Amino acid sequence: MTKTTTKSIAIIGGGIGGLCLTQGLRKADLDVTVYERDRTPSDRLQGYRVHIDPHGARALHDCLPEHLWQSFLDTTGQGGQDFGFLTEQLGLLALIETPKAPDPADDHHSVSRITLRQVLLSGMEDVVRFGKTFERYERLPSGSVRLHFADGTSEIADIVVAADGGNSRVRRQYLPHAERVDTGITTVAGKFPLTAETRKLLAPRLVDGPNTIISPKGVSLFCAPHDLSDVDLPEGGIGATEQEGALMDNTSSYILWAVGAAAGRFPSDISEMSGQHLKDTVASMMRSWHPDLRTMIDLSHPDTVSLLPIRTSVPIGPWPATNITLLGDAIHSMTPMRGIGANTALRDARVLCSALVGALTAGGDPVQAIAGYEAEMREYGFAAVRDSLRSAEQFVGESRVARMGFKTFLRLVQRMPSLKAKVFS
Repeated sequence: MTKTTTKSIAIIGGGIGGLCLTQGLRKADLDVTVYERDRTPSDRLQGYRVHIDPHGARALHDCLPEHLWQSFLDTTGQGGQDFGFLTEQLGLLALIETPKAPDPADDHHSVSRITLRQVLLSGMEDVVRFGKTFERYERLPSGSVRLHFADGTSEIADIVVAADGGNSRVRRQYLPHAERVDTGITTVAGKFPLTAETRKLLAPRLVDGPNTIISPKGVSLFCAPHDLSDVDLPEGGIGATEQEGALMDNTSSYILWAVGAAAGRFPSDISEMSGQHLKDTVASMMRSWHPDLRTMIDLSHPDTVSLLPIRTSVPIGPWPATNITLLGDAIHSMTPMRGIGANTALRDARVLCSALVGALTAGGDPVQAIAGYEAEMREYGFAAVRDSLRSAEQFVGESRVARMGFKTFLRLVQRMPSLKAKVFS
């Protein structure tokens, strides 16, 4: 016989990780409320695809009710399973094959961030409170936490989860020594529309799956298709575009591309540039690249082109567990170069959800459950931060010799299947 302990749980921030956790806690009939600074569900600009790996897929499967898990599967696009490493002239360096898993919860998926957020917000009208900008907290003699918001209101919770992103105000107060720093890397991203006609303009490998294009020095490009041509999206509801505009369109197929380099390679006024100016700047950096890659940039709508400065958290040592904890970018913000940031946040949500549900439904100690979650999260979360930063530094490396060496290594593993399987397992 289980004994449910009534504890109020406050989640600060309604991003991917926070909402996934909320869905899981609500599925277990726990008392949970999300405080989100956005005024409406469509305020946040999240117009690009996100790659969901098996960690992220398993988290969504376990935390979402069955009908929303099915909605997620029904609205994912085709992104290709195999990852290519190419030269700037589209020479194949290596192709890393990833077999399709028999269980979708253990597989890879391509999804629009807008659509994913629609799925995660479904059925949460009575749980998510919009327009609530968190400012600070104070501990009460009872052990509870009083949350103060910018609108002058306050709320009391027994457990607080910071899911408020890389600039987390909760982290700033709770773990002030946990820093987030600029990597000195700048990325410009955009969307190339995929239609029956535009597909013919690109080499098949660019349409078939994700790729990293490695130039001789200092600049690299990542691209990945998000193909909805075989997806029957319903009118209205999940999968529908919430706002007008090319960037906010999550009903059309496209290739996401991102060009990265050390900040010094870009003009000093890049932060003030329009989408068209950003596009022209990137195109000038790729003048000698393969025409298909230049076409991908040239035919992208300028409204889909954005500047993405790259920051990362600095891993820290253990801290004493309390009834305040953190997940996702609020504690282990990382570069996007390995595509694992969202998946690590989802993994956090699954691990923390399991810990809290296990404790609160059995009359256990939630702080002890949080301690177990944090010990596990620090290990895989900060490992992901370090791996991601290393990949980012390789992505924009200025050493011609090092890049030639990496290309030679990739060609070697491509010729030796057993070595490739070992290296990229």
